[in-house]
Amino acid sequence: MVEFRIDRRSGVATYLQIVQQVKQALRLGLLAPGDKLPTAKEVVAATAINPNTVLKAYRELDREGLVEPRPGLGTFVRRSLARPGAAADSPLRAELADWAGRARAAGLDREDVAALVASVLDESFGDHARPAAHDVDTAHDVDTAHDVNQGNKGTA
Repeated sequence: MVEFRIDRRSGVATYLQIVQQVKQALRLGLLAPGDKLPTAKEVVAATAINPNTVLKAYRELDREGLVEPRPGLGTFVRRSLARPGAAADSPLRAELADWAGRARAAGLDREDVAALVASVLDESFGDHARPAAHDVDTAHDVDTAHDVNQGNKGTA
């Protein structure tokens, strides 16, 4: 089950943080088709946010075809975004974790690493590295991926 982490100081709308965390979990293979998302009541109890915010996030995910509400049962993952190279247990992730450890040992903080990664992504992927207007910035994606990977494999 997903456990959402809300950063009230990020400047990113709370519902978008939920959407992005679900997408990250889908990309990393931590959520798969058929998995149930926490109920709005469970998310509210864990994060102290408004239930309408959770429902707005889930509606956005439904609109994007990633989840489907089942009345009386909950909200379930409809499709995955996982690719083999991006799985939480992939060799690429292990290499990236090793690199992040070296960056930290070299004295870089989270913001330094996020800026460096964003720069390399821009160079490697060109304009395609830029998130859509409704998505969260690349640095936040890096932070979110870090947060997802810090928890259990079943959490985000």
